[in-house]
Amino acid sequence: MISKKMADRINEQINREMFSAYLYMAMSARMTEAGYHGVGKWLMVQYHEEMFHAMKFYGYLQDQGSAVELKALAVPSFKETGIKELFQHVLEHEKGVTKSINEIMAQAIEEKDYATQSLAQWYVNEQIEEEKNDMDILQTIELVGNSAHGLFLVNIELGKRGLGVPSDFTKLGGGD
Repeated sequence: MISKKMADRINEQINREMFSAYLYMAMSARMTEAGYHGVGKWLMVQYHEEMFHAMKFYGYLQDQGSAVELKALAVPSFKETGIKELFQHVLEHEKGVTKSINEIMAQAIEEKDYATQSLAQWYVNEQIEEEKNDMDILQTIELVGNSAHGLFLVNIELGKRGLGVPSDFTKLGGGD
């Protein structure tokens, strides 16, 4: 069993992960509508990853005998229409998620909650990967500059991304 305080904190994180998914879905729609179908696909894959992250926490709470408490999601807001600016937003957003995950880890350490520490370590590692991917994309965009041809190639490359997480959430804990 985990503490009520930890369960509340993880419920907050579920909401944050679902908001991230919602944000990436909105970004995907905007990029696809602007003709950047590859970027739109990359962002939709990111949507699925964020939902996986939320559901991993969801299953963990259920496995720990804690209640899942979902809250309303804020409407995602962003102004970026260019690829570079959009990925700068994505990177900053992921840095905020990293901070939130680190707070869960700090709380788990403080409470000597070893089970949550183990789970949080998975997310710490995942956030390293998330931020690196975003920085790599920004570096590539920086290399091609505002070249239409270069951005066209970046769009194609990003469109090659496939789903790397399960999309069937019935297999993620919660009594299994």
